[in-house]
Amino acid sequence: MDAGPPSRLAIDHDDHHAEHVGHTGDGRQFFLTTPFEPGTHGNDDGQEFVALYLFDGDGRFLEARIDAFGPRALMDREARRAAYEARLAALGPVTFGRIEVAPFSVDRYGTTFGLIPRAPEQDDDTWWVTVEPGDYMAFSPPWDLGEYDT
Repeated sequence: MDAGPPSRLAIDHDDHHAEHVGHTGDGRQFFLTTPFEPGTHGNDDGQEFVALYLFDGDGRFLEARIDAFGPRALMDREARRAAYEARLAALGPVTFGRIEVAPFSVDRYGTTFGLIPRAPEQDDDTWWVTVEPGDYMAFSPPWDLGEYDT
């Protein structure tokens, strides 16, 4: 059985969900991503977001800067793209690469965001850390691997 949730987990830079992870010029770590709330069955009423998560050099969570764009069907895609690019530009010079950060959660817009530990279920003894909302990245031990499931 796993020892429990991690105090830190690695996220390797890639060309998919971890395209914009790395380090700022002042030594902070960052993760820029696009979480979402899935719509209810048969509806396109989920919510779309842009989220920038900032951590100190040791991986401790500092802050979340989150923008909401409403349901996917009604979302202004250009506004979302512009917000994403503005969040990245506001960081100044960055280096993309592996980050090692602590799980965290914050509540905004009536939902929970973050890297959230999930306890093992009855038929499985594995802890997971999922990117929420949307559960679109899932990390499991070994926590220093840097890879995720989608």
